[in-house]
Amino acid sequence: MIQISDSAQTHFRKLIERESLPGLGVRLSAVDPGTARADARLEFAEPRDLAGDEWAVDCEGFTLYVDAGSVQWLDGAEIDYITQGAGAQLTIKAPKIKGEAPAESASLVDRVRWVVENEINPQLAQHKGRVAVEQVTAEGAVYLRFGGGCHGCGMADVTLKQGIEKTLMARVPGVTAVRDATDHDTGAAPYIPRDNAA
Repeated sequence: MIQISDSAQTHFRKLIERESLPGLGVRLSAVDPGTARADARLEFAEPRDLAGDEWAVDCEGFTLYVDAGSVQWLDGAEIDYITQGAGAQLTIKAPKIKGEAPAESASLVDRVRWVVENEINPQLAQHKGRVAVEQVTAEGAVYLRFGGGCHGCGMADVTLKQGIEKTLMARVPGVTAVRDATDHDTGAAPYIPRDNAA
């Protein structure tokens, strides 16, 4: 299920020995699994910190506990401790943590939402913006509502036509158009105010 390299086990063992607490282990969990912002969290875990439903992975000199709710997201994960020059880095590769793209047989709505959450919103977050799928019609028209820095932004039309629409039409077969369902006059903190975008 989870592969832990010998160098990572040695690294954890040294850290645990330094703490010198009886029964101390390491707990691995998924944070925001199934989303674009998903991440893995490693932390020390004393026996009293455990819920009792964790999956236990016996390692040499300690136990790695995998949070029960995180097991499906961390299946196939690899933990390694890589030494390069004078530095070293702990790496966790968890290929399922962000979820899996829906199959082509999934509904158009599910496929659109996946691309919006995993490809488009991470890009918009750079400008403190986001979009939400408001509606997907039977004809394949996608209606989006802009939020954050995109709500009221003078460049929202450009973002919609040159970025979002191109991405959705290229990545999601069946999308025929992308429309803005946002009342941009109510935007409180636009990235570029509409009157400055001329």
